Amino acid sequence: MEKFDVAIVGGGSAGLAALKQLANLGKQAVLLESGKAIGSKSISGGILYSKKPKHGKAYNVEDVYGQEFVTDAPLERPILKYILHATSNEKVYSIDLSAAHSYQTNYAYSVLMNKLNSWFAKQAGESAEKYGGGIIPGVHVQSVEWKDGITTIETNELDRFQVKAIIAADGVNSEIAELTGARAKFVPQELYQGAKVLIKLPEQIMEKRFNISESDGAAHLFSGDIAQGHIGGGFLYTNRDTISLGGVYHYDSLLGKVVEPYELINKLILNPMIREFIKDEVPQKEEIDKSLPKEEQLRIRFSVSKLIRTWQDLRQSYHSTSGTEALINSGKYKSREEILERLDLIRKDLNSKYGTKFITDYVELEYSAKLVPDGKRCRMKKPYHKNVLFIGDAAGRGIFVGPRIEGINVGVDDAVRAADSVSRSLDRNNLDYEYLGGFYAHSVDESPYTRDMKQIDKDYLKIFLSATKDVPKDIIGSRYSMIFKLMSSETFRGLAVGFANILGYDRLLPILESEETYNQVPIELAEKLGRRMTSDYRPSIPTIAERVAKLKYDDDTVSHIKVSKPTSEFMKKMVSLCPTRCYSIEDNQVVLQHEGCIECGTCAPETEWRHPRGEKGITYQYG
Repeated sequence: MEKFDVAIVGGGSAGLAALKQLANLGKQAVLLESGKAIGSKSISGGILYSKKPKHGKAYNVEDVYGQEFVTDAPLERPILKYILHATSNEKVYSIDLSAAHSYQTNYAYSVLMNKLNSWFAKQAGESAEKYGGGIIPGVHVQSVEWKDGITTIETNELDRFQVKAIIAADGVNSEIAELTGARAKFVPQELYQGAKVLIKLPEQIMEKRFNISESDGAAHLFSGDIAQGHIGGGFLYTNRDTISLGGVYHYDSLLGKVVEPYELINKLILNPMIREFIKDEVPQKEEIDKSLPKEEQLRIRFSVSKLIRTWQDLRQSYHSTSGTEALINSGKYKSREEILERLDLIRKDLNSKYGTKFITDYVELEYSAKLVPDGKRCRMKKPYHKNVLFIGDAAGRGIFVGPRIEGINVGVDDAVRAADSVSRSLDRNNLDYEYLGGFYAHSVDESPYTRDMKQIDKDYLKIFLSATKDVPKDIIGSRYSMIFKLMSSETFRGLAVGFANILGYDRLLPILESEETYNQVPIELAEKLGRRMTSDYRPSIPTIAERVAKLKYDDDTVSHIKVSKPTSEFMKKMVSLCPTRCYSIEDNQVVLQHEGCIECGTCAPETEWRHPRGEKGITYQYG
């Protein structure tokens, strides 16, 4: 039987950071990933942070991959602006939270996880191979067994093999946690459901529209009526030439007021401010004359599609400094003006020869969804079981504190602590469960992120309240206006936060995270202080069927999900809450069509939920 020092399960950013850190420490490790390629199943909103806490040490991505990370990695845009918008119908009231965003932050970049994790995998894989390890994609772990002091892993695809330790980085619905009995499944009260669409927008158009430069970006958050009565809100992040637009809502809130995830995204898209943010010039094909011979119809369809693709690609380059330079340096064009002439010519051909119109609309590239853990509620107090260490989402560790949402950097921090703990045990030839796990648990407890999951940071609160200083306190309801007035006193704020931290988040959350704070107060702000936004076009929003049709799957004939309670009220709600409508009701029983599953895990509480077998299931292009 083959033997390895460490097995890491899960090829997301946390698992890859653990692999890289173990290699940095000269240790042998293999990483098992069920996807066909690393990054193909990774999803994030997403913003990657590097932090500089006032108390304690946070391990950042550059600590793992080197100080050249920012210049070498495929990052999108540095996020320098962070704006919160309160919405009510067409009215919007905006608050600049950039100071809160930059608090204790070295930098923050928007990212697309497929691209970034592929880069992480190359660095981590090459380093791991030097010590007899590496990355094995297309592998799904089936069981973990302990016998006579030996740990054995069995997969669907490989022969059984032995390891000395395991790092579980297999996400919020960790199968390793379930297989080992390390923890129960997370319940809806402990989770958020996030859904997003990726929208195409040329670089320079984006920069002008968002008032950003070529070397920076912006994040916009949305609360109020846009949340349709749910606890949570929307986000919009500028990438290099795409926009990440979506919403993150408390799962328990969604169960209380059932709504399709894509309808929450549609609500965002229909907001006039967001409509103006995402609009673009879009070619609209004319119907082909059905009386023409089939061969002629096919020729026209092919010609139109080819010309539109050429126009789109050339336009993307024209609206990008680097893209324009590449075209000129290639010798295809002599100047930017010549590129524009070519664009106009293609446009005229499309219009005159094929009747193609150019309208104002927006372009969706990809739809995705996932569950994310709320560390305030579900972080594992004991993030290990025997010789298995849990990191990131698998350990229930995510930061949701009002507008502050962080996950990738928390997983990287966990990964370093787990790798360091395993390395220490290997060096001292002591794999005793409590020696390994106890040291790791203590290290995680010392993480500044754990502190953030347990306590209110009065300095962060002060910055947040300073951003709202211009809000008249008498218009946001008596319950909260008094709190805001009192909190404006630094002395009272220090006493109040100290008392609140003694009470703990559990007692505060019903007040801090309520429909009133996420919906009613923002609606009042927008109604009384907001400016009216207008937009003169109606977006052509794809149906959920059209969104799913764009996704790529390697279909498995064997379903990875089994419905445990087909008549339960929870499963009936899955008919609406499943992001891709995999569930329906037949004869009063909920039935599953697993082929459209995007593996978000929303249905996990009352199903036998597994990741698909190796290489099967969803394959995201962007993430």
